[in-house]
Amino acid sequence: MNRRLFLGGLAALAAPPARLLAATPEAINPALRDRALAALARHRTQIVHADVIGIVDYARPSRQPRFHLLDLVSGQTETLLVAHGKGSDPAHSGWLERFSNTSGSNASSDGAFLTANAYIGRHGRSMRLKGLEPCNDAALARAIVVHSADYVTADRAAAGKLGRSLGCFTVTAQDLPKVLTRLGAGRLLYSDKV
Repeated sequence: MNRRLFLGGLAALAAPPARLLAATPEAINPALRDRALAALARHRTQIVHADVIGIVDYARPSRQPRFHLLDLVSGQTETLLVAHGKGSDPAHSGWLERFSNTSGSNASSDGAFLTANAYIGRHGRSMRLKGLEPCNDAALARAIVVHSADYVTADRAAAGKLGRSLGCFTVTAQDLPKVLTRLGAGRLLYSDKV
């Protein structure tokens, strides 16, 4: 991506369209968006493509779409369902309570991740993630990846909450191809609870 296109995308986000700030489940929390953009700037030397970033808002319950695919060039966003880890929600309330970077915690991690290669694994098509910060630098060793599973569906969300992962970013089977394509290797995935 050329510098002008990247800076133009960031400039467009400095004053996002009103629909991005609307109080709807699909809107990105402005404070979370700002943290994600700061992480993009901080890790820019490792981020190969800055056209689309993923932002996961763990302040929202699992029944709500909270995985934002944000196009930095157009300002358009698409929001999807995503599960969090069992260790982050021990009572299975549907709300993330804590993050962890510890192996065996089965918890979600926060911070900036670099999307890596797609592969076929235990859950079918998946995408590896490299943690870029001390709070998530064990992501590769913990096998924290993006994948789909049958415990992430619109029906489960409508019933009150999604199932839980072992710390992975788990999306619906229908959304996985879109996530793997739009967030292909070399992009930023940022997760936090603001």
